[in-house]
Amino acid sequence: MRNVLSARWLLAVVAVTGVALLAGEAAAQKVKGKTRPATTKQLMKGLVAPTCGDLKKLLEEKEVNWETVGVKAAVLSEGGHLLMDDGRCPDGDWAKACKAIQESAAAILEAADKKDAEGANNAFKKLTGEGCAACHKVHKT
Repeated sequence: MRNVLSARWLLAVVAVTGVALLAGEAAAQKVKGKTRPATTKQLMKGLVAPTCGDLKKLLEEKEVNWETVGVKAAVLSEGGHLLMDDGRCPDGDWAKACKAIQESAAAILEAADKKDAEGANNAFKKLTGEGCAACHKVHKT
């Protein structure tokens, strides 16, 4: 009986330690990639946030510059990939939000090719809602 309790205790300690280590790894991965020097915060401040802000302003203009909208959408799509790449993705919420950014940005790019303001704006709302806002609700510190 004593050996069974000791084995259960040891198993519980190992399980808790493993969860703690995995949680630490996930937190570290969302802060910085495994091999490249850019931190997630730098990618957000230098690439994703300003590009998203630029795109919002472009879509609000009376005369939309569709070529520039396409460029900004393409960059945001790539940003969605960068935020997943190099071990930065800590969980399913992050992955789902990045996929929403990638897909919504691709839809904006397609709408820009057609000069479709309604389609671009709908895709932008999805990008900021299901992508940015959904991830920041869980991860932004």
